[in-house]
Amino acid sequence: MDILQATMVKMGLSSKRLTTTFFVIIFIAFPIALTVTIMLQNSSFVFFERFSEDKVLGKEMAQNVTTELLRGSVQNITHDNSGGTDQNNNNNTMSQVSSKNASFTSSTNDSSSSSISIPNDKDKLLDGLLASGFDEASCISRLQSHLFRKASLHKPSPYLISKLRNYEELHRRCGPESSAYSRSMMKILSSKNNAAAATCKYLVWIPINGLGNQMISIVATFLYAVLTDRVLLIKSGKDKYGLFCEPFLNSTWILPKNFPFWNYKNIETYQSMLKKDKDYNSKEDFPSSLFLNLQHTKDDLDKFFHCDHSQDLLRNVPLLILKSDQYFVPSLSMNPSFNPEITKMFPEKDTVFYHSGRYLFHPSNEAWGLISSFYQEYLAKADERIALQIRVFTPDTTPQQAVMDLLLSCIIKNKLLPELDTQNSASYTGKNRTMKAVLVTSLYPEYGENLRTMYQNKSTVTGELIEVYQPSHEEHQKRHDKTHNMKAWTEMYLLSLCDVLVTTSVSTFGYVAQGLGGLKPWLLYKLTTNETHFPACERDFSLEPCYHYPPKHYCNGKPIKDFASSFPYLRGCKDFYYGVKLFNDSS
Repeated sequence: MDILQATMVKMGLSSKRLTTTFFVIIFIAFPIALTVTIMLQNSSFVFFERFSEDKVLGKEMAQNVTTELLRGSVQNITHDNSGGTDQNNNNNTMSQVSSKNASFTSSTNDSSSSSISIPNDKDKLLDGLLASGFDEASCISRLQSHLFRKASLHKPSPYLISKLRNYEELHRRCGPESSAYSRSMMKILSSKNNAAAATCKYLVWIPINGLGNQMISIVATFLYAVLTDRVLLIKSGKDKYGLFCEPFLNSTWILPKNFPFWNYKNIETYQSMLKKDKDYNSKEDFPSSLFLNLQHTKDDLDKFFHCDHSQDLLRNVPLLILKSDQYFVPSLSMNPSFNPEITKMFPEKDTVFYHSGRYLFHPSNEAWGLISSFYQEYLAKADERIALQIRVFTPDTTPQQAVMDLLLSCIIKNKLLPELDTQNSASYTGKNRTMKAVLVTSLYPEYGENLRTMYQNKSTVTGELIEVYQPSHEEHQKRHDKTHNMKAWTEMYLLSLCDVLVTTSVSTFGYVAQGLGGLKPWLLYKLTTNETHFPACERDFSLEPCYHYPPKHYCNGKPIKDFASSFPYLRGCKDFYYGVKLFNDSS
């Protein structure tokens, strides 16, 4: 106190003057603080606005959460919580992630969700799907993801687990940081023929189109690599840097910048090889590197990629560079040599993406900070989580009201959300009132805002409380943009954490969400004009993404008219007439 008084004297401030100054400051600051608080409370649609300011959150979460995990005090996020939801600070979710690390141990007052669970190796390694030995702090999501999901009904087969462990050893031995990689690349580069002496074989994936297309094609390419004993390497641009953790222990799947065939356009193509394969006199005549384009184009030729003869040719080429935006897993299943292996790895045939996606795609610490914070703040307390993914393919010709009417028809008629109680004006105040959290993902804010306004302060016929949240609204899809991809990735993952999923037909964004979540979604009809459609949505029969453009011919050249008659594990997609997908024939 003496020091404070002496300081005041030196500064020429009397006690009376200080008091007056204090109240003036309070008088000015209080309205500002109140205004900011109200603004934060009234917005649910700017979750990502502070994205660029929070680059350090991943590191902080890694340090803090790992400490709690090692103490065995991580809260098990359950799916039977009850109670309301806290709408405060919607704007500031991202900036508060670091301070919310403690919420992993005490984030809710609901006794049903406050039990402490010590994760064991079987849980966090997803029943053996994941390998042990990773640095846990470098990838928090690998350790925590099972805490945010219901116990899986789909267990990985022992054969799949053994194939993954074998692949990991191959990747460690032949990956970019190994001496075998350097030797193999030198031999491939210096040889015009198939470089038979190459130690390892490689499959390089080239990105095309949006993140959803890329993720489904990576899964298909990885399965192809496992089936053919090749090392998968990803040509990753800056737009994907920092989205995912490395999936393979003690190695990387990122294609090195000094890769000798970075400009792959100068190497021979698969199509040209097919045309002259009769001219090859021996295996030594095959090229050492080959570009394989499985991307669909309007003038697409049937590539016979699914045929044994084509695979015999490709098997002799040590380096394949593959570009695709398609989920071509059904093509692999159509191959007589690959099909038995795929069946042994995936006895439940519609779990290829489910198991492979959970194995490959772990959100980085930065992405996981966004995902876990949003989930705990807005979704964890709900009794049920309803996810709505709304994609408008032709916004210039499709009125927003037509899409909104279609969406409401789907969710109301199928009782995914309750109708409003128009007969009674009084609000329902029952003690056992339950709550549904609705997660809306769309490029446009109107759909989330309309639903939120519809259910805000209004009673439903069931008495349920409905809370609506939309993390972002970008207005336009942005290619080659890391911030946009980060938002897309976190939203796909959040969709996969929900109990019920509605997706837009043909959207690969939705395919990723359903695949990771092991969900059979309601497929919302794809509107392109001001039209109506009945039914507004249909329930899908498979967890798998749709392969939009499958082969047109059998290997003998005859056209394929009915996939199901020849391939009983394939069925036409509900959301795309030309497409096919794997389904579990026992369901």
